[in-house]
Amino acid sequence: MPQSMIANIVARTSLVVLLFWPFPGAAVADTILDREQFTGDIGERQSSFLALDLTSGARCVLAGSDLETRHAPWSTFKIPNTLIALETGVAESIESWRDWDPKLRPAAHYWPDAWRQGQTLQSAFQRSAVWYFQDIAVEVGAPRYRDLLSDWEYGNADVPTGSDTFWLGGPLALSVTEHVHFLERLLTGALGVDDVHLEALTRVAAAGNLGAFKLYGKTGSGPAQAGQFSGSFEGWYAGWLGQDGKVAVVFAHHARGAHFSSIRSFRQDFAEVLLKACGYR
Repeated sequence: MPQSMIANIVARTSLVVLLFWPFPGAAVADTILDREQFTGDIGERQSSFLALDLTSGARCVLAGSDLETRHAPWSTFKIPNTLIALETGVAESIESWRDWDPKLRPAAHYWPDAWRQGQTLQSAFQRSAVWYFQDIAVEVGAPRYRDLLSDWEYGNADVPTGSDTFWLGGPLALSVTEHVHFLERLLTGALGVDDVHLEALTRVAAAGNLGAFKLYGKTGSGPAQAGQFSGSFEGWYAGWLGQDGKVAVVFAHHARGAHFSSIRSFRQDFAEVLLKACGYR
């Protein structure tokens, strides 16, 4: 992470505003991060962020965030899609291998070399290899996706019959709040996902450390206007923090910038800055 983005986090945290929001039971103090303290980091980008502490129920929000507008999940959909592949038996494990068929899945101009080869479920997740998950989408089928995503309260659960790209630009879409809600329910056991499959997801989503916490997550991005790769891009970083073998925090960061390079690193780097400003360090 650039040093300029992590400097003065402690000072920034001291400028946090505490508000009270209605939660069932006792009131819980939410942390609202003053956006003006991060103008140097955000620049001309749009940035919306929400974190939920699973122990206290407190939220940490970047002031001025749009938490309710829905956006395509892009490659963050690999979090539920990996679980769906395992839960339905389309993939037996994260080691399930698929050969790349360039005739069936011809490489687009933007494909990195790492996509242009066979993959396991784990490598496809970590390399964000789209074609592997397109194959999974065909085998799972729209009816099973719609049923599972509706049960999981994953955004609008909109999966058209016959589509193998429904998470890339839509019509599947969810808000920052819905993203966090899904991760909360998933990681607290409310969705009934097999523990073995959750452990597999934890392995593939591991992203290093954030201070005293283990960081897990997935990026995702795509052109804000379909097919306009030279224009503005939107993107996500969504995941969770673990400590002492337990999930402590779930979060989602949505960003938009003038081009892909403006959000490529920013999606995750700024999410980490905000998590530290929330007190998770």
